Amino acid sequence: MKKVLVTGSLGYLGSVLTQDLADHGYECAGYDTGFFRNSILYKPPSTKTTFGDARSITEADLDGYDAVVHFAGISNDPVGKLTPDLIYDPTRNYALKIAKMCKNLGIKFIFASSCSIYGIGEDDLLTEESKVFPQTHYSKNKLQVEEDLISISDQNFSPIALRFATVFGSSPRIRFDVVVNMLTGMAFTDKSIVLNSDGTSWRPNLHILDACQAIRCAIESDYNEGKLLVLNVGSDANNLQIIDIAKIIQSNVSGCDIKFLSENPDADKEGLIKDRKVQAGGKDNRTYKVSFEKIHKIFPSFKCQRTVEQGVQEMVETFEKISFNKDQFKNRGFYRLQQLEYLHSNGYLSDDLHWLKMLEA
Repeated sequence: MKKVLVTGSLGYLGSVLTQDLADHGYECAGYDTGFFRNSILYKPPSTKTTFGDARSITEADLDGYDAVVHFAGISNDPVGKLTPDLIYDPTRNYALKIAKMCKNLGIKFIFASSCSIYGIGEDDLLTEESKVFPQTHYSKNKLQVEEDLISISDQNFSPIALRFATVFGSSPRIRFDVVVNMLTGMAFTDKSIVLNSDGTSWRPNLHILDACQAIRCAIESDYNEGKLLVLNVGSDANNLQIIDIAKIIQSNVSGCDIKFLSENPDADKEGLIKDRKVQAGGKDNRTYKVSFEKIHKIFPSFKCQRTVEQGVQEMVETFEKISFNKDQFKNRGFYRLQQLEYLHSNGYLSDDLHWLKMLEA
């Protein structure tokens, strides 16, 4: 039985991955700082978890594991008035530190990267060899970590970077600040979809369980070529424009209409829908379509099994089962930026996002 450590295990994807790994026969443990430990939609898995800052991980914490899946990081714009270097430099530093420890211990290192590093794409499908134009500090950070992994790769260390498409689907610690989840939650609770852009931008999308499958393929892979392996993770069929995602959701939630935030500013009094990266008039420069041909060649057993529509239908079924309501949808704990800003502005977190006082479980 392989032993796997997941950093950032109490996040959106980590809360599903740990159960998925256990279900597939892995001995899995988590390591998490706990920013979102209480952001629970329904009962999460009872994974053995060490509460700690990723900056504090030591070789002793890693010793004995076969693989480390590294999710820990900041997945949003800089918090409040904090500068990007305060937010992202530490995440880059500890990703490299953990990778070096894995190298020393002979542990496989799998990094959760992102297709968002492509930023602005042309009409063609973007491959792992395409030029990248990251548009956010988050995306630049992902690229920097990839570059750092390249610098330490050699015959003794062959890390894997999985560039995930935008993940969607149910999770005990769901995110409603990612497009499919947000629009589905909005449609279910309010019978209305409000787009924060004009809807013309393209995005690749990936069901959360298909993301878990890709990680399992990486864990089992015998890849050992002495350099960083970069793989886009997703399905060509799930490259969609935002407006088409909205229409898919509309067709699965009866009585739902589609609006635009630029024309209906009162629809977002809590500031949860507005995206600070969308320009005035609803223009979103982040638009890209991605090719997923390479991962199917490298991992022949990998196959995305779920479309966006299937994911929407699954979420609607989950929402019905738990009597999901508008108050839950607007809970700041399901929005990464808003939760971190709350913790920082209320004295729970320092300027470099260390705990000053922890939230009670």
